[in-house]
Amino acid sequence: MKLLKEKILQDGKCFEGGILKVDSFINHQMDPTLMKAIGIEFVRRFANTKVNKIITIEASGIAPAIMTGFLMDLPVIFAKKKRPNTMKNYLSTTVHSFTKDRDYEIVISTEFIGPDDNILFIDDFLAYGNAASGILDLVEQAGANMVGMGFIIEKEFQNGRLLLESKGIKVESLAIIESLSNRNIKIKE
Repeated sequence: MKLLKEKILQDGKCFEGGILKVDSFINHQMDPTLMKAIGIEFVRRFANTKVNKIITIEASGIAPAIMTGFLMDLPVIFAKKKRPNTMKNYLSTTVHSFTKDRDYEIVISTEFIGPDDNILFIDDFLAYGNAASGILDLVEQAGANMVGMGFIIEKEFQNGRLLLESKGIKVESLAIIESLSNRNIKIKE
C-alpha cells in the first residue's frame, strides 16, 4: 500500500528496541483519509472469505476495524482490556504487550461471539503475535472460526507471522517493516 508506506517513511519515528511510533497518523492522532484507504485494502484482501464479524483489541485497532466493518457492512467487536461490571458472561485470556512490557487480561462478551461466527481480526501492528494469539484463543473458546487476520503494519523481524501461519491463519499486512536497525525504517517492497 503505497500511501501507507509513504506515510510511515515521512512521519514514522523509530526508537531503540524495535519500536516504531506512528502516533501522528494511526494510533493517537488518526488520518481519516489513510484509514479509509486501509479499510478499502482490507476489504479487497479479504473479499473472498466468509467473514460475518470483525474483531479487534482496544484501542488502536478500533479505527481500522470500524472502517473495514463499515465497508463490509459487518459488526465490529473490540476486546476490552478491562472487564466492565455490567459484563457477566464473557471469555477472557491474558496477553503480553510488547510496547508496554506488561501482561493484561482481554475480555469479550459471549453475547457477541459464538459457534456460528466467522471472524476477521484487524489490528494496527503485528510484532510477536501476542495480541493476535490472545484473540485467537478467545475465538477458539467461543467455538467460532478465524478466517484471517489483517494488520496495518507488520514488523517482520519479530516473527509474529510465522507463529500465526504455523496455526493455519491467513495473515495480510499492508506494510511490512524489514528492519528498524540503527533507528532506520526499512520497508519491504
